[in-house]
Amino acid sequence: MGMVIDGHWTENPPEETGTGGEFRRIPSVFRDRITADGSSGYPATAGRYHLYVGYHCPWAHRTIMFRVLKKLEHAISISYCLPYFRENGWTFDLRPECPDCTLDQINNFHYLYEAYIKADPHYTGKVTIPVLWDKETNKIINNESSEIIRMFNSEFVGIAGDDTDYYPEPLRKEIDAINDFIYTNVNNGVYRCGFARSQEAYDAAYTALFSALDQLEARLASRRYLLGDQQTEADWRLFPTLVRFDVAYFSIFKCNRQRMSDFPNLWRFTRDLYSTPGIAATVKPRIYVQNYYSIERVNPTGIIPCGTPVDFGVAASH
Repeated sequence: MGMVIDGHWTENPPEETGTGGEFRRIPSVFRDRITADGSSGYPATAGRYHLYVGYHCPWAHRTIMFRVLKKLEHAISISYCLPYFRENGWTFDLRPECPDCTLDQINNFHYLYEAYIKADPHYTGKVTIPVLWDKETNKIINNESSEIIRMFNSEFVGIAGDDTDYYPEPLRKEIDAINDFIYTNVNNGVYRCGFARSQEAYDAAYTALFSALDQLEARLASRRYLLGDQQTEADWRLFPTLVRFDVAYFSIFKCNRQRMSDFPNLWRFTRDLYSTPGIAATVKPRIYVQNYYSIERVNPTGIIPCGTPVDFGVAASH
C-alpha cells in the first residue's frame, strides 16, 4: 500500500525493511491527547470525537474494544473501513462481502488519506488506522493505539458508562513491562515473521514469537489473566493477536509451529476474554481472512481462502 508525500497520495510504499531483511515498523506521527480537564486543548466531552478504524486491524481493534469496555459508544462515533488494500489505501465503502464496514458518516471521506491531508495539507508518511479525529478542529488528535486506549480508560470519567480501570496505579509498572514483552515478541512478532525478507530474519522472529507464547502459556497456568484475577490493559493488548492467529498468522505469516487452539492455557484465556460482554461483536474472523490474504507482498495471487477455521465458542470454565 502507498503513502502520502507532501499532501498527495502516491503508490510508492514506505521502506520498512532493515539491512538484514527484518521488518521495522514506522512509528505513528500524531500524538496529541484528550484530557479530562482540557489542559491539552482537547477536553473529554461526549460527541466531539470520532474513530476511524477497521475491524481487520489488530491495532485498531484495541480502540474498538476499549470504546465498548468503557461504554463510550454514545460519546465517540466510529467508522469502519474495508479490510482490503485498495488502490488509494484504506477505503470507506459499502460492499456486500463486507457487511460490517461503513461509510464515513462524519466527513464523507472515501479514502482515509483524506483525513490525513485535511489535518495536515503537507503531511508526509504512512496512512494508518486507528485515527482519533476531532470534529471541532478537523484535526487528527492521535493515531497511536496504545495512547488512544489510555485516553479512553482514564480521561472520560463521568462520561464513560463503565468506571473499570484497566491501568490501575499499583500495577502500572508490571503492565508496562509485560506490554513491552508482548508488543516486541507477539503483537509485532507475527508481522516480523510475515514481512521478513530473509531466512535469517524470519528464523529469529519465529523463534522469539514461540518462545514468548510458551512463556505466556506457562504464566497462564496459574492465573486467569496475565496479572492475576482482574483484567488489565495487558490482556486486551494481547487479545487481538490471539484471535487472528489461527485464521491468518499461522498460515499466511508462516507462524506455523502450532495453532492458538493448541495452547491449552492461551486458548482458555482467549475464549474467556471473548466472553466479556460486548467483545464478541468486535471479533470478525472472516474479515481477518479477507484482509491478510489481500496483502500482495505475502499473497501475490490475491486469492482469498473460502474457509474461516476458528470457533471461539463459549468460554472455558475457570
